[in-house]
Amino acid sequence: MAVGTNSGADTGKAVPGPAGTPLLGSLLDLKSDSLGTYLRARHQHGDLVRITAGPPGMRAELYCVFSPAGVQQVLASDAARFRKDNHFYQEVRESIGNGLLTSQDEDYLRQRRLVQPLFTRRRVDGYAEAIAAETASVVSAWGEARDGIVDVSDEMTHLALRAVARILFGTDVEAAAGVVAGCFPVITDYVLRRGYSPVNVPRAWPTPGNRRAAAAMDELYGVCDGIIAARRRGGAGTGAGAPGEDLLTLLAAAKSSDDGEFDAAELRDQVLIFLLAGHETTATSLCFALHLLARHPGEQDRAREEISRVLGGRTPGAADLDRLPYLTQVLKEAMRLYPAAPVIGRKAVAATRIGEHTVPAGADVILAPWVTHRDPAYWPEPDRFDPGRFTPEAEAGRPRYAWFPFGGGPRACIGQHFSMLESVIALAMILRAYAFEAVDTEVPVAAGITLKTNGPARCRIRRLDNPQGVSA
Repeated sequence: MAVGTNSGADTGKAVPGPAGTPLLGSLLDLKSDSLGTYLRARHQHGDLVRITAGPPGMRAELYCVFSPAGVQQVLASDAARFRKDNHFYQEVRESIGNGLLTSQDEDYLRQRRLVQPLFTRRRVDGYAEAIAAETASVVSAWGEARDGIVDVSDEMTHLALRAVARILFGTDVEAAAGVVAGCFPVITDYVLRRGYSPVNVPRAWPTPGNRRAAAAMDELYGVCDGIIAARRRGGAGTGAGAPGEDLLTLLAAAKSSDDGEFDAAELRDQVLIFLLAGHETTATSLCFALHLLARHPGEQDRAREEISRVLGGRTPGAADLDRLPYLTQVLKEAMRLYPAAPVIGRKAVAATRIGEHTVPAGADVILAPWVTHRDPAYWPEPDRFDPGRFTPEAEAGRPRYAWFPFGGGPRACIGQHFSMLESVIALAMILRAYAFEAVDTEVPVAAGITLKTNGPARCRIRRLDNPQGVSA
């Protein structure tokens, strides 16, 4: 397959796909199990599949691109032809703002230029101490776990939220974390319902769902606006990196002669996106890394041996990221099997040939890391947990986009290094302190804005004879 072939010439070949039902197409399958529907579509119809969903007159056509080469076209080589103009992203914009995740064109370029200096490796490495402190607090609290059982989904969500709130807000973490934890689930559920519905009532109508979401947004916005106003008055926070250098303080100070600076509304949009993307994605990766290790004691022992050998009793820091290669492989394999963004959407703005078929202008395009990460051509026995897939030699032998949990191309996730740093530090401290055994051997999942567990992910924990493991 040629990468970067952007001729829209009709190949004459109809894009294959499931027939669905005459009335609703594949709508019910997508609603009940979208990830399974995409997997079956790829297995039965190939690397480019057309799925129809909805009643006649309101029917959506989804062009699903599953091959690494096709993903590379959409995200990188032909990225200008595939925009974030679909209905789902519009719902995210209206609820969580026009930050880096949702903005486009000059807005996006300006935001990226202002934010990029705050996400250099050196700057992000300065947050290692805050990550370790929050991890130590969670690990210490597990000593009181009832029956020695913890739900790693809930616990890692709590840890990731505390860590990103501390790094964003510094000493204002207590004011923000509780509100975020209470409001974000209401808002993201609202976005999902509207984003996947072909018809919605106006947001201004006083329906119960609209009113609940509006109240949650008002509360969340109010807390963020209050902290931002304090920063604008010169009240710098502390607690992440050097004193006064929490991320919000740095965002408020970001400016350039060409791009100006963020106003208060723009600052809030960036903060909301960082809160969402910075905690839900990392929480997913940590949850499933721990749960997979709990089900695979040999790999758990190997990871713990590396941690002990490299760290001894000291607290991990940023420099240890490169010294823990097997732990990093564990994390990458968890992100392969359970990518935090299991589905990525785009809108085709020009007809584009991908392989033997043409994606028409105006089409809704679906990329699914959940599916591409299970392509047996690149991942033998794709459902098997095997951190050895991510040795340097193995990675060099695969296409770039056979694994893309952080997206790719010009809109690749700006927080990739932060996520890896937080995850490796947290896993190292947790595994040094506790051994894990899975209670729930299977954890059902579903695609939301991020990957969601549809049930508990409980593990039985056993405190190891290692008092250093719970101190930062």
